[in-house]
Amino acid sequence: MTRVVVADDQAVVRAGIAAILDAEPDLTVVGQAADGPAALTLIAAEAPDVAVLDIRMPGADGLAVTAQVAARFPATRVVILTTFGLDEYVYGALRAGAAGFLLKDSDADRVVDAVRVVAAGEALLDPGVTGRLIDRFAAGPGPLDAGRLARLTPRETEVLGQVARGLSNAEIAAVLAISPATVKDHVAVLLAKLGVRDRVQATIAAYETGLIRPGSVAPPPHGGVGRP
Repeated sequence: MTRVVVADDQAVVRAGIAAILDAEPDLTVVGQAADGPAALTLIAAEAPDVAVLDIRMPGADGLAVTAQVAARFPATRVVILTTFGLDEYVYGALRAGAAGFLLKDSDADRVVDAVRVVAAGEALLDPGVTGRLIDRFAAGPGPLDAGRLARLTPRETEVLGQVARGLSNAEIAAVLAISPATVKDHVAVLLAKLGVRDRVQATIAAYETGLIRPGSVAPPPHGGVGRP
């Protein structure tokens, strides 16, 4: 059973998300919070598998809470709820350790899917959020550190480029003519070498190092960074 905490300062939104998740046989909501400090207290007490956090909350926003969760409760994975009007927070929360991003107008199935994917140790970005992330680099990329790529073999660099496109392990295997199991091994190694914990942060690294530039690759088949 996947245990979930939901934090949002809007009571109706919070209750709605909790009801959607609790209706699933493999998910259970162990608590709800209306602000950042309450969310951290709840996470400390309940040790949930996944925390679904609004990005703008009283006391401490989703960015601050995510950073605290990553530092203090690394076993808890974070899914951030955001809107198009809050794009400036997306990059920061990803860097802070968020494993998933959803738009607040996502349908119920998308919310459930995101929690399951993140609980399984993978990462998920809503296609709309992925576009905003890419736009952020188009407007002004973060500091480049191409030296990080020197840690990777040529094949690992190729795999990283495909991860940054949002391709699954099976799709990468087809593109590179290798087995999905080999891709999985390459992904695990490149995550370790880059010092990142999941595919979302690997994608950020691909842009920061200059391996991928906005507009240099075709959009992924499923529109975002997802499961292998």
